[in-house]
Amino acid sequence: MPNPVTSPRKRTPPPQNRAAKAATSPRFHDEITAALQTLGIALAPGVLDAALSAAEKESLSHLEFLHRLLAGPAEAKRQRALERRIRGAHFRELTTMDGFDWQFNAKGLDRRSIEQLMTCDFVRRRENVILVGPTGLGKSRILQSAGHAACLLGYRVRYATSAKLLQEFTAALADGSFGEMLNEYARFDLLLIDEFGFDHLERAAQTQASSFYYRLLDARMGRRSTALATNIDFGAWADYLGDPLLATAFLDRLVDGAVILKLAGRSYRAHRARPVPEAGRAPPT
Repeated sequence: MPNPVTSPRKRTPPPQNRAAKAATSPRFHDEITAALQTLGIALAPGVLDAALSAAEKESLSHLEFLHRLLAGPAEAKRQRALERRIRGAHFRELTTMDGFDWQFNAKGLDRRSIEQLMTCDFVRRRENVILVGPTGLGKSRILQSAGHAACLLGYRVRYATSAKLLQEFTAALADGSFGEMLNEYARFDLLLIDEFGFDHLERAAQTQASSFYYRLLDARMGRRSTALATNIDFGAWADYLGDPLLATAFLDRLVDGAVILKLAGRSYRAHRARPVPEAGRAPPT
C-alpha cells in the first residue's frame, strides 16, 4: 500500500486550464457558441477553438482568455458602426483638419477655437455653432471635419446644404411627411447646415423656408447641437428668409448660448486657381 506521506501527489492543473479543457467538450463548445450568438457576438469559424488552444498552451488567465476571444469581434463591430454613422451623415466629402493651411489666413482664423470645435465638446454640451465669413475660407471643411470627429466619438450626424434641406422639406410638405421628416432631423446629435444664404434663387422657390427653419431649431433647441456655415451677416437673415418675425425667432434660437466664429481673409480657391493663358501663349508648366 503506498505511503500517503511519501507518495507523489497528482498535479492539479491551473483553474484556467481546467476551464479551457472543459469548454472543449462538444456540449460546452456548442452552448458557448449559442450563447455568443444570442448576445449578438459573431465569431469567425475556428476563433473559439483557437482561443481555447491558446488558453491551454499559454496558461492564459480568465481575463486574458476573454480578451483574446472578444477583442477582435468588438473592434470589428465598432468599425462597422462607425462606417454606418459616416454613411448616414451624408458628407459631401470626408475630410479632417489635417494638412489645413493655417498660415494662409492666419489673422482671420482663430486656430485655437477651430481646433477646440474638433473635440466636439459643444455637442456634449448641446450647444450650437455658427461659422460666418466670405466664401473660400474653409467653412465647409471645418463644418464637415467637426462632423467626422463627432462620428468617431459615436454621435449621430447629418450634413446638408441649406438648399438641400429646403428641397427635402418642401417635398415633405407636398406628400404629407413633413412631421416625420422634422422628427428625424430633430434626433441627430449634430446637424450641420452648410451654405446658408448662398443661393437666393433657391430661397425664392421655397416659400416656407422661414417656417421650416423656425420649427427645426425649435425642435432641436436645448436637446441637440446644430452647426451652421453662412456667408451673410446676421442682419441680412431676415431678407434671405423673407419673414422678419420668423427670421428673428429662428436667429434667437440658433444664437442662444452658441459658439460664433467669424472668419476673414482671402479665398483659398481663388488663390489656387490657375490663370487663364493669353491667346497664342502656352500655359506655364
